[in-house]
Amino acid sequence: MVATDSTERPTRAVPAKPSLDGIETRWSEQWHERGTYEFDRSAPRERVYSVDTPPPTVSGSLHVGHVFSYTHTDLIARFQRMRGREVFYPMGFDDNGLPTERRVQNYYGVRCDPSLPYDPDFTPPEKPGKDQLPISRRNFVELCETLTIEDEKGFEELWRRLGLSVDWSHTYATIDTRSRAVAQRAFLRNLARGQAYLAEAPTLWDVTFRTAVAQAELEDRERPGAYHTLAFGRPGGDPVVIETTRPELLPACVALVAHPDDARYQPLFGQTVRTPLFDVEVPVVAHRLADPEKGSGIAMICTFGDLTDVIWWRELRLPARAVIGRDGRLIAEAPEAISSPAGREHYAQLGGKTIAAARTAIVAALQESGALLGEPRAINHPVKFYEKGDRPLEIVTTRQWYIRNGGRDEQLREQLRQRGSELRWHPEYMRVRYENWVDGLNGDWLISRQRFFGVPFPVWYPLDADGQPRHDAPIVAAEATLPVDPSSDVPPGYTAEQRGVPGGFMADPDVMDTWATSSLTPLIASGWESDPALFAQVFPMNLRPQAHEIIRTWLFSTVLRSHDEFGTLPWTDAAISGWILDPDRKKMSKSKGNVVTPMGLLEQHGSDAVRYWAASGRPGTDTAFDVGQMKTGRRLAIKILNASRFVLGLAEAGEGEAALAGDAAPGPAAITEPLDRALLAELARVVDTATGAFEGYDYTRALEVTETFFWRFCDDYVELVKGRAYGGHGEAGAASARATLSIALSTLLTLFAPFLPFVTEEVWSWWRAGSVHRARWPEAAEVREAAGDGRPELLDAVGAALSAVRRAKSEAKVSMKAEVATARVSGDADVVALVGQATVDLRSAGGIWELSLVGTGGELAVDVVLVPPAG
Repeated sequence: MVATDSTERPTRAVPAKPSLDGIETRWSEQWHERGTYEFDRSAPRERVYSVDTPPPTVSGSLHVGHVFSYTHTDLIARFQRMRGREVFYPMGFDDNGLPTERRVQNYYGVRCDPSLPYDPDFTPPEKPGKDQLPISRRNFVELCETLTIEDEKGFEELWRRLGLSVDWSHTYATIDTRSRAVAQRAFLRNLARGQAYLAEAPTLWDVTFRTAVAQAELEDRERPGAYHTLAFGRPGGDPVVIETTRPELLPACVALVAHPDDARYQPLFGQTVRTPLFDVEVPVVAHRLADPEKGSGIAMICTFGDLTDVIWWRELRLPARAVIGRDGRLIAEAPEAISSPAGREHYAQLGGKTIAAARTAIVAALQESGALLGEPRAINHPVKFYEKGDRPLEIVTTRQWYIRNGGRDEQLREQLRQRGSELRWHPEYMRVRYENWVDGLNGDWLISRQRFFGVPFPVWYPLDADGQPRHDAPIVAAEATLPVDPSSDVPPGYTAEQRGVPGGFMADPDVMDTWATSSLTPLIASGWESDPALFAQVFPMNLRPQAHEIIRTWLFSTVLRSHDEFGTLPWTDAAISGWILDPDRKKMSKSKGNVVTPMGLLEQHGSDAVRYWAASGRPGTDTAFDVGQMKTGRRLAIKILNASRFVLGLAEAGEGEAALAGDAAPGPAAITEPLDRALLAELARVVDTATGAFEGYDYTRALEVTETFFWRFCDDYVELVKGRAYGGHGEAGAASARATLSIALSTLLTLFAPFLPFVTEEVWSWWRAGSVHRARWPEAAEVREAAGDGRPELLDAVGAALSAVRRAKSEAKVSMKAEVATARVSGDADVVALVGQATVDLRSAGGIWELSLVGTGGELAVDVVLVPPAG
């Protein structure tokens, strides 16, 4: 009843003692040699199912969370392949950006210093020292490339061991030639359409890595702080009292602000006050974002303490007084507005200090001057961090590249919201996260980074007669020349000798944010502009699988880039996975040090067992790390081996051998017994449920119904028909049992194949030629046809009766092989009548000498009298 890719006899015999040992290595190698998962480029577009596989970040090792989510993708890919789709399932590696740089720094004990010249003979130290060795950018990039290649080999080895059905001929890295060309081409087209632009503006800045950070990369962390109460002087009036957690920004104060409806401060609007210590005159202004309930209700506007300061500064057209540098220290020279000798003397004590040291110094000076009222009041409050950083972010003014994303364009925002509604989400409620992100955007997407190992902007700037760059007249690379590296390549119309000299040119020094490349993974994998035939075949793609916490970054940015370039979604469906939680119900992450590396789990429990655990996590649902589930999965895999060994061993019993050997699919006419038909009727329902669940991306439900049926098949049905299948009750009954067992085993192997690819392939190889993973997914209609008039409730009734007999033996503390002198089955007449249709099988399985059936009404009951032991 299950179509296969060949009807030839298998070459492997059924082993006497089946084992899981070594099957991962054997089948991984054979799948690779046979090209089992290779994508057929001749397939028509309507048959293709394409996956935008997440490229894992190459920053050391994978952890069990990766195994969890990547297994989910593989389940869907395998199901779609068995449903007759030609699956395009590539694999990428996200190897540019800060995580790789940090790994290289720690691994080799080096750091990048772009001012140093390239050393062609550089060799990294054998053992990293306490202080990182400074090297040139080019030397640093070479080390990044070397280490990522080694890491990617380890990633591929683990993915193959896990059984991912990836086509390994379709791989990419986000820093390779193809990816750099795609990223640069997409940027140039954004720039030509006015969707990308260069601007100098207040920027969220990580002072450790000395790079700009985008809104999507922020996270709030609770940190201890303190409110400091400061008195601002007012000519002819009482001081104005404010509360601040950032007293070190006092020299950057440009105004005080209160809510326009706050009656306490309305008389002050339009007046000025003077800052303590620095004696700078600043206005008192009104703005709707001032919170009357926070602190004293009036606040400093400093340039810049937080994002609200930026809004106030921009909307109220205030001056800028920068005091914090890119290194996280207060700049050496005081702002021009601090003009009094005393004020400049106070600032001289702060210049060059870290933020923490400057805070301590300024608080001491405020206390001495009397401008600090009372003692600082300790609090805990949320502070913004770069998600990969260890120090609070600052806001400094820098020149950066941006892509418009709807943060300041209501029309674009609504278009992107509409894209989210067009996408099919699994689970559906994850759509809200996307919509909340779009609605909460407060600025455009900052895509430039002041780092080293990334895709460079394909841009140069002409230098004027004084050697200053003209940022308003960028020179862009031609698409035909991509990818380019402006730090070594020369723009059109110039020579290499003109680099860095007046009247010559300079390269844009920045690289693209890693998301600016990752947002293009559908285009990179699909061969945009480099392989038009492949692109037409697989784009837009079918599936984007990913974790829920990067909806705001990867999913949104990919939707944006596809919308900009093609006016369409990049895929039709998004399957969102949850997190893996440790035993304390906390998310596993490398930064928390609570991750589990997967290779040991795969070796100890087997890949199928680990996949079984992973499949227990539904889309979008956080799942606990559970070795117990893996042990259960291993028991299931072993049971599949042994049950299959039994079923296929029936071929030795005589007739029925052809069906069990796979030479021919048994027809419905061969299945005559009511119990056999009942089993197949129930199996048809299982196929319906599992198929519908998979089509709705609920692979967990598909596994649940398949596994539940399998254990009933083994524990009840196989035990019930064992005697009949061996021919103990006539050849017609034996043939019916064997045909049913054949259909059931074929169907179960294909239903289990996406979840347990190794053990199902192993069994398939004993029985049929070709791969189970290229077999056709079972059709419920075909199984139902074989079931004929079968009634699933018959299986329920007989199974309940057999369980009652077993329970009686267990309570009597005798062997399950102990014989029963008499068994009386009573209960609802219809149920008892169903049992009556399988009395031969029930008597055989229970060792029952005499069986009576009585319709008395009520629940099914079985009264058992055991045969007394001999002697």
